[in-house]
Amino acid sequence: MPGRGAAVTIGAYDGVHLGHRALLRDLSQRAERAGLSTVVVTFDRHPAAVVRPESAPKQLTDLAQKLELLEQAGVDRTLVVPFDAARAQESAEDFVREVLVEELSARLVVVGEGFHFGRGRAGNVALLRRLGAEHGFEVAGVGLTGDGSEPVSSTRIRALVGRGEVDEAARLLGRPHEVRGPVVHGDGRGGPVLGFPTANVAVPEDIALPADGVYAGHFRRADGSVHAAAISVGRRPTFYQPGTAPVLVEAHLLHFDDDLYGEHSRVSFAHHLREEQRFDSVEALIAQMRADVEATERLLAGADHP
Repeated sequence: MPGRGAAVTIGAYDGVHLGHRALLRDLSQRAERAGLSTVVVTFDRHPAAVVRPESAPKQLTDLAQKLELLEQAGVDRTLVVPFDAARAQESAEDFVREVLVEELSARLVVVGEGFHFGRGRAGNVALLRRLGAEHGFEVAGVGLTGDGSEPVSSTRIRALVGRGEVDEAARLLGRPHEVRGPVVHGDGRGGPVLGFPTANVAVPEDIALPADGVYAGHFRRADGSVHAAAISVGRRPTFYQPGTAPVLVEAHLLHFDDDLYGEHSRVSFAHHLREEQRFDSVEALIAQMRADVEATERLLAGADHP
C-alpha cells in the first residue's frame, strides 16, 4: 500500500449506492495517480441519530453491511468514527486536525458538493479548502451521480423504499435493498393454519423497511445459501385490528422445509407484488398467498440472486 499519505472521503455512506460508488471510483483514480492509499471516514451511527433523534432517517444499511460494501468497492481502509454527543459538539476545524491531519495524514480529500460536517454543520467544501491550504491537502467537491448525469442520494432511495418501489431503489443502489436479522418465533399460524411456513426476521428498528405489502425476493441463510422467497412486510390485517400489531418481515422460502430459528438471515426485495390487504376469510387469504408464491416463482425464474 502506498505510504506517502492518504486520499480520504468522509460521509455517512448509507447504502453505498451508485452515487457513492462513482465518488469512490473517482477517489481511487486520483489516489492512484498521486500514489496515495484510499480511506473512507464514516461513523458508527448516522449523525442525525445523535443530533436530532426524533427525526433521524431509517438506515439503508447497518454498519456491518456498509463496511462489506465499502470493501467490495475497493477501498483500502475504512475508519469508523464513534459519533456521540461530544463528537456532535466538535468544531469542523478540530475534526479536520484530529482525524484528517493527525490520524490519516491526508493529502487529498474528496467529498460530495453538498457535504457538511462539524458542530452545527458549519463545515463545508469551502472550509475544507481553506483548511487544506493550511495543512497540506487538496480538496475536490464532486457530484453524487450514478451514471455521470443522474443525481443519486440516500434520501431519494429511502423514499423509494418507503413507498415500496423496490425495483427503482435497486436500480439506484446497484443491488436490491436488503435487511438483516435473526429468525424469531412469530404468530405461529404460517405453516399450521395457512400452509405457508414463514421465517420471521427481527429487523432492527433503525433500518428502513419497504412499505407494507408483499414482495418477491431472496432469503440468504447463515451458510450462504440463497432461496427465492415471497416476503410479507406488514401488520397482518386479516387477523388484527388496525394499529394493534407490530410490523413483521415474514419470508416464505420456496421449495424449502427446514428449521431456521435463531439463524442470522438476510432478506432482499426484488419486486413489489401487491399492497397489504385485509381478507374476509382465511380461505381467501390462502388463495392470495398461493397466487403470491406463483408470481414470485415466475418473476424470479432465471434471475441472478444478490
